[in-house]
Amino acid sequence: MSLRLDLLRHGETELGGGLRGSLDDALTANGWTQMRAAVVDGGPWDRIVSSPLQRCARFAAELGEQLNLSVHLDKDLQELHFGAWEGQSAAALMETDAEALGLFWADPYGFTPPQGEPVSAFSSRVLAAVGRLHAAYAGERILLVSHGGVMRLLLAQARELPREQLLNVEVGHGALFALTVAADGALKEGH
Repeated sequence: MSLRLDLLRHGETELGGGLRGSLDDALTANGWTQMRAAVVDGGPWDRIVSSPLQRCARFAAELGEQLNLSVHLDKDLQELHFGAWEGQSAAALMETDAEALGLFWADPYGFTPPQGEPVSAFSSRVLAAVGRLHAAYAGERILLVSHGGVMRLLLAQARELPREQLLNVEVGHGALFALTVAADGALKEGH
């Protein structure tokens, strides 16, 4: 039996821009508006699962209350930890660490930011979380409130993109995408 996942990226954050990673930024008023607008015609969902970071979890809690749905927080659905690059913009990194940033952009699996989480480990934890959701909730439709990196990873897998193209997957603030997790765990875009 398959699982239907609707992936919702958090909206714009107060300290937005750059590599936010595991920094726990709050949403701006516009960020709240982006997320609310994204789900207006969505669902119906059986449950909501969210990253525990406030830019995801606070919206998930609000929506869960409105829809009378349970909300489960899963730390394995947090964004990639960027280590020494956390909180920095790409422009700033181009001035201080251009070569390393170029290596990361060219092959995120092959280069890890200083003190950061390897993308292979990030991929393993995110895919394990999705596998647990499938095992527990096959046959249901879940709203997954998460981050750009998590969504890029899942969409790249569903689209069967080469690993070097991971960062080319476009996922804007408040973007909503549909995925199906098949009985064998394969990911497919759409329902």
